[in-house]
Amino acid sequence: MKIQVPPGMRDFYPPEMRLQNWLFQHWREVSRAFGCEEYEGPIFEYLDLYTLKSGAGIVSELFNFEDRGERRFAIRPEMTPTLARMVAARANALPRPIKWFSTPRMCRAEKPQRGRLREFFQWNVDILGVDDVLADAEVIAVAVEFVRRIGLSERDVVMRVSSRPIAASVLAGMGINSDEEANRAFGLIDRYEKLGRDEFRRQWQEFAPAVDCDQLLTHLEQTDLQHSLSLAEAAGPAGVAAARQFEELWQRLRQFQVDSYCAFDLKVVRGLAYYTGPVFELSARQGGLRALLGGGRYDNLTQLLDGPRVSGVGFGMGDAPVLELLTELGKLPALSTGLDVFVIDAGPELFPKAIELATQLRRAGFACDFSYKRQAIGKQFAQAEKRGARLAIVVGAELAESGQLTVKDMRTGQQQAVAAAELLADPLSTLGAMR
Repeated sequence: MKIQVPPGMRDFYPPEMRLQNWLFQHWREVSRAFGCEEYEGPIFEYLDLYTLKSGAGIVSELFNFEDRGERRFAIRPEMTPTLARMVAARANALPRPIKWFSTPRMCRAEKPQRGRLREFFQWNVDILGVDDVLADAEVIAVAVEFVRRIGLSERDVVMRVSSRPIAASVLAGMGINSDEEANRAFGLIDRYEKLGRDEFRRQWQEFAPAVDCDQLLTHLEQTDLQHSLSLAEAAGPAGVAAARQFEELWQRLRQFQVDSYCAFDLKVVRGLAYYTGPVFELSARQGGLRALLGGGRYDNLTQLLDGPRVSGVGFGMGDAPVLELLTELGKLPALSTGLDVFVIDAGPELFPKAIELATQLRRAGFACDFSYKRQAIGKQFAQAEKRGARLAIVVGAELAESGQLTVKDMRTGQQQAVAAAELLADPLSTLGAMR
């Protein structure tokens, strides 16, 4: 019976795992560069944690189950609810600002499609306990620094930035005033690019036939920031405050030197109701502005979990869309196995010495291997090259004759004799410069 990997899941053979680890390393290095600390949570949570935040409709999108104690759980589809639960539980003891990141494995019970899998890894970065938009700007700067480090320029990606309060003020000026109506409108606007202009207009007319859809589309499709700020200011004091906040955010983005990656886009509203301030999406410029990352400010989430109000801003980035884009652009790195040394024996009688040498090198911190087959030196060199080893060390007859080993740099082909006693006494100093 042949059993395949489940739909929407992936196997990670060593080459794919090297790529994943490369991605995870960049996620972690960039997070730590901005002073963020790593955290984790359980792979599944009480189902109520997700329905409390997103409503009962979210259940169909989750892998959920009942345990033997008749308790309802769900495998985590995102990290923000877990983060909010953890912060709410220790809110008074955690020093501010709370700057955390995580790289968890997630699952969503949805139809697999391009860039969206049922199982995926997600990079989450959040700053909590700060009301100032300085935190919003820094979170955006974290994301931009990551794409810069992996070789994506402003020509490849764009950070589309907007504001829920500004969008709400524009909608209020058109007659949509209640929070319920605004949230429904946000949900529809969030799907604008997927629906297309005609379908969006049809659904909008069903939702709000009294509101001029053509006027709304004009507002959504223009990219002039000052025009949108003027519309927000005309809606009243809340709009004026939102406009001032957004202007300050843009100033901070310039100070972080990431504004060249950023563009104002009123269509970005993020469909989830818990967003309360600036929102943003990182999109690939080719392929129809595919979203690589989404996030924004959420200031009331911990209160839903009976904790004190702790303001927050953060984002989530899935691994699959990023790797897919790098593949399309031809910017995936060429990664070797990471093997430092391949030990070669010049004959079966010397193989025990090769094992001893490999053992010492491993204890010194080198990634080291050797051939399981006793074969000609040339074939062992070919194996070392195939494994991507940086160095090859030959244990030959000269070891007994003069106490020396031959070290070959597999990148340049240069060889040199090294005293075995010297190498074994201090492998790091002897080989470190050659690694």
